[in-house]
This record gives sequence, structure tokens and C-alpha cells, in this order.
Amino acid sequence: MDYSQTLANGVVVVTGASAGLGRALCQDLMGRGVRVAGLARSNAPLQEMAKDAPEGLFLPVAVDVGDPLAVTEAFAKIRSEMGAVSVLINNAALYPRRDLLEETVDSFMHTVQVNLGGMVACTAQALADMVETGVGRIVNVTTYAGNRPAPTAAAYSVSKGACRIYTKALLADLGDRFPDIIINEWIPGRLNTAMGIPEGLDPADVARWGGKLALMHDREISGMTFAGDRSVQPPAGIKRRIVNRILGRERQIHLG
Repeated sequence: MDYSQTLANGVVVVTGASAGLGRALCQDLMGRGVRVAGLARSNAPLQEMAKDAPEGLFLPVAVDVGDPLAVTEAFAKIRSEMGAVSVLINNAALYPRRDLLEETVDSFMHTVQVNLGGMVACTAQALADMVETGVGRIVNVTTYAGNRPAPTAAAYSVSKGACRIYTKALLADLGDRFPDIIINEWIPGRLNTAMGIPEGLDPADVARWGGKLALMHDREISGMTFAGDRSVQPPAGIKRRIVNRILGRERQIHLG
């Protein structure tokens, strides 16, 4: 069954919503007529977005996703003021750019707590609603840094690599029991944002892909990794590629 309309009628939670890709995702989703709860540490940008948002479509929630208790309170506020969560986009992340020799244990683990711990805490809260109905959507925003760490990005790379594994763990634990909770990893690419590069992609353009992905409900795409505007096939040997082709498993999804 296609539950896309069920997702659109629920509440979409976007973390890291105050700037960059998170802000662009909120705006894209509201443009689709979807109710959005935007989570971020900085309250002022959230309030500014709320002023410009269509009535009833945006709830600003100032919260540090690295604080599990604060996340619990934030989701209670969302349920009270907007309703049950149907979609979660885990986008929040820190990228401190510190040389490994300058990192302390505390600074390193703070990045891990926000990037990985925030994803875990928000997912646990969202799943409380999704498991009850058996329907939901989780999109974890990740990066290739977990596979190819860059200089001055040790904590970021380690945490984002762990986020990739966490996404696979979610699928391993939930895939068979809750096939209509669709889970994907999305690697948006290098963006023209404070965390990105000046020659990067426009967040508004990329958000159109993410907004579409977040509202797609198709059991066949659960577990797929998306990079930019399309799905990517996992590495496979020639025999596996032949089998996949015969069985029709080389399906590619385009979001553009």
C-alpha cells in the first residue's frame, strides 16, 4: 500500500533546521503543504522562519539534539501542538574543523554526542509514533567523510561514519517487523553552506531532492542509499551484479 499521503498528512521533523540544508528542507516541505517541526539550537532563525511560514505549517523548537532529555521534551511539544510524527529527517550536525592534536576527549565526544547521539535520540522519539501506526519515514543525512576522512575532521568523520552504520542497524532491527517504516541514508553532496564550500551546490536545489525523498513511501526503496538526486548501488562483485540484473534489483531512483 502507498502511504505517501499518510506521511504528508502527518508531521515532518527536520533537525538542524535553523540554517543551510535544514532550513531549505523546511521551506521546501512547507511549499508542498506539509506541516513541519524545525529543531535547532538557535532559536532566533527558527522564529524568523516561523514569521514567514504559512499559517499552521511550521513549529519552531529550540533544542540541543545532543541532550536526550531535551529531545524527549521537544517531541512532547511537537505531539501536543501538531500531532504524531510521520517523517524524521536527521540533518543536524557539527563540523568543528579541529586538528586531531588539538582535540580533547571532551571536544571530540561532544561532536559525537550531537551528530550520532542526536540522531539516536530523535529516531527513538519518532519511532514511538511510527511503531504505533506501523507507518513512517526516516531519512538520515550522512556523508562520505565516514569512509574518506578529511584533515581536521576526525570527530566529524567518526561520528558520521557511525551514523551510516546506525542506519543499517535500524534496517536490521526493524525491516522485517515494520516494513512500512521506510528508512534511507541520504548523502546530499557538498553544499554552499557554512559547513560546506563556496562552490558547492545551492541548498535550495538540493532540498527539493530531499523533500521528495522524505515523502516517498515505497517498500522497495527501504535500505537504499541516495547520493544527491539519485539512488546508488552498493559495491558488488561481477557475479552479484549479474544476479541483481537478472532479478531486477538494479533499479535506480531519480529525485530530480
